Amino acid sequence: MVNLNADALGIIFPNSYDTLVPELVSKRLMASIPFAGRYRMVDFILSSMVNSGIGNVSILVRQNYMSLMDHLGSGRAWDLTRKNGGLNIVPPFAEEQVKVYTGRVEALASILDFLKRQKEKYVVMSDANIAVNFDFNALMEAHIASGADVTAVYKEEEVPKGMVNKPASSTAMYYTFGIENDRVKKIYINLNENKKQNLSMNIYIMDRELLINWINTAFVRGYTYFERDILAPNLDKINVHAYKFEGYSARICDMKSYFDENMKMLDDANVDALFSGNPVYTKIRDDNPTRYIAGAKASNIMAADGCVIEGEAENSILFRGVKIAKGAKVRNSVLMQGTVVEADADMEYIITDKNVTVTQGKVLKGTDTFPVYVAKGQTV
Repeated sequence: MVNLNADALGIIFPNSYDTLVPELVSKRLMASIPFAGRYRMVDFILSSMVNSGIGNVSILVRQNYMSLMDHLGSGRAWDLTRKNGGLNIVPPFAEEQVKVYTGRVEALASILDFLKRQKEKYVVMSDANIAVNFDFNALMEAHIASGADVTAVYKEEEVPKGMVNKPASSTAMYYTFGIENDRVKKIYINLNENKKQNLSMNIYIMDRELLINWINTAFVRGYTYFERDILAPNLDKINVHAYKFEGYSARICDMKSYFDENMKMLDDANVDALFSGNPVYTKIRDDNPTRYIAGAKASNIMAADGCVIEGEAENSILFRGVKIAKGAKVRNSVLMQGTVVEADADMEYIITDKNVTVTQGKVLKGTDTFPVYVAKGQTV
């Protein structure tokens, strides 16, 4: 598939920002949230690492990780089934010293022995709440050329409303950068300004030995968060290079953003921007192509394999195995895998989780500002 030769190991934090979408993560984590018809959120950052030659990737899970393990398996779809390196999923309590972590410091402290045994010079770290086709080779080259201690990736954009208006119980934080001459001089935490900002994508690269030293010191002092507790207070001592990303990205930070970012995939320009260039890999499922039965009407939809459409579908994202019966109407909706819409049902601005059944004749309607969510396995 690819030449796995990058001098870096990857670390993914799949539970980050779970608290922003509590409906979607009751039985899964952020990284395994379905996106764009047939993918999961983790597919994008994991594929980007593999496409950049990173063949040693650890995923530090915290909770609700069974769906992620089922999706990733041994990593074969990403060519990560290897004797040395490959895909390493680290659940809590997998080792004696591993515990359920809160922030990156605690998570990394639990695998320090593992990090010490690795041979790669660099470590790249990322969350899994952003769908992006990212070039880690370009990031590594920029990091080496800058001579910095850390290189942090950011995008110039407004902070999404879902992050600003997050639930009071949420521990999720977002970071914006004050930048001078491509160097991060200030890190702002949860800064709410109604303008474009240098919003962190929570992707970092640094020397592995340096990271080990930082985590050792930070953990002893009771620190929790990498950005807040290590980088932000020490920017006068730590050289943090700012790397601007200008490509397409889809950030999930609440139900509205989940709906909107999926619906953007109905625009060919956005699909090309996200999927052109390097491929995005996902779990393989052998199924029939979508079937359109005589009398079916479909307009501006993204339909994955295994769908059967007898009724009407318009401006909608249909995941694998969705069935829309004769006389049923689905408009402006996101239907996850296995959703069944029975005859004469009428749906608009709806998000259905996996294996939902909408029974005959039912009418479900939300609005463009408030799409209605139906939980996994429910019958309406």
